[in-house]
Amino acid sequence: MTTGLPPLLLWVLELGGYPNFTPLWQGLGYRVEVVRSVRKANAAIRQAVPQVVVAEFNYEPNFRDRISNLESLLATLAPLQVARVVVFYEAGQKAQLDKLRERFIDFDALPYPVDEATLTTLLARA
Repeated sequence: MTTGLPPLLLWVLELGGYPNFTPLWQGLGYRVEVVRSVRKANAAIRQAVPQVVVAEFNYEPNFRDRISNLESLLATLAPLQVARVVVFYEAGQKAQLDKLRERFIDFDALPYPVDEATLTTLLARA
């Protein structure tokens, strides 16, 4: 059953500090939902599985049992039919991001500042 709605892009915007890509995503035909935490993203995914998820990698050295904010989100997404997951990250945190990629390999990662052309290409293929 099709709903007639554009595909859903879930944007997990925790820190920001980069351009608002909503007009770009809408121009690519996505319906954008913004949440402000991974916890809220996991709840939103239970309501509607997005076609695309865009999130920020936030390395947290104080976490005892995980690398970042993204483990629970990526674990929730793993069994679902999500076409693309895009993660924004600080270049200085690439080593920690690579550790995360060892467990969850199915995502694209773009360093800050996010290149709009690369982002457009990734999402146009989703």
